[in-house]
Amino acid sequence: MKWFIIIGLMLLALAGFLWWFLSHPGPKQLDMANNLVPGDSNAKLQVNGQVYDETLGLGLNIWAPKAAQSDSLPVVLFVYGGGWRDGSKDQYAFAGRALASRGYLVVLPDYRLFPAVKFPGFLEDSAKALAWVHDNIASHGGDPDRIFISGQSAGAYNVMMLALDRQWLGREGKSPDFIRGVAALAGPYDFFPFDSETTKQSFGDYHTPEMTQPVNFVRADAPPLWLSTGMNDTQVRPRNSRILYDKMLAAGGDAEYVEYADVDHLEIMMAVAKPFRYKAPVLDDMIAFFERQN
Repeated sequence: MKWFIIIGLMLLALAGFLWWFLSHPGPKQLDMANNLVPGDSNAKLQVNGQVYDETLGLGLNIWAPKAAQSDSLPVVLFVYGGGWRDGSKDQYAFAGRALASRGYLVVLPDYRLFPAVKFPGFLEDSAKALAWVHDNIASHGGDPDRIFISGQSAGAYNVMMLALDRQWLGREGKSPDFIRGVAALAGPYDFFPFDSETTKQSFGDYHTPEMTQPVNFVRADAPPLWLSTGMNDTQVRPRNSRILYDKMLAAGGDAEYVEYADVDHLEIMMAVAKPFRYKAPVLDDMIAFFERQN
């Protein structure tokens, strides 16, 4: 009888843990799983909750190598996805650790989400975060002349618009010319007409929908683009990255296109975390792209 009680208590504890674990958003679950696997030890949370927009109270986190080989590190601003309605900088610590362990200073900003804002609110926030990085990152050990931007899904959309459409950084008194490169994971770049609930919510009532599409801002002098997609992605289909890639080349721009077999929309981000890097060399390929631009 005693063993039945012990086993019952163990099962109850396991059930409680699973309930607690599954109660967190998917990216936070991924971050917690990432922390259970050895590796990425050369990373630390250097700045937690730095406010970049005093009026809105928006903040950012900065991850850095523990043992930096230089006093002026290359910088990656990484913008998380979530359909412009979910996500937070704290849930994506695994991305900060991954890139910081490879020698980069990593900035993870928050931005306003639906229903608090629709287009272009999240772009305005992302532009303010990037402008803050350009103005302030040197005081945190970053090189303002080596700033890359990256994101996944909705975050990939945000950074792509900052790189291609000059108006968003222009409103902050900046030019996107300082961006050394854009590493974009499974981003939507050509999705009008709006046919999903997510895009209808965040873009559907904008008066000039063509102004929301990255493919309409292709230019030869844009920063180099690294466009990646999972071939099993049914949420943001690979055609988005292929079309942008083709248009960039046709315009005389610099772009690379990478397909990952047997990878879906979520798995391309999962592959950045330690437990799931076997799925695809996403992290290695991103770093290789950054290194080619240095």
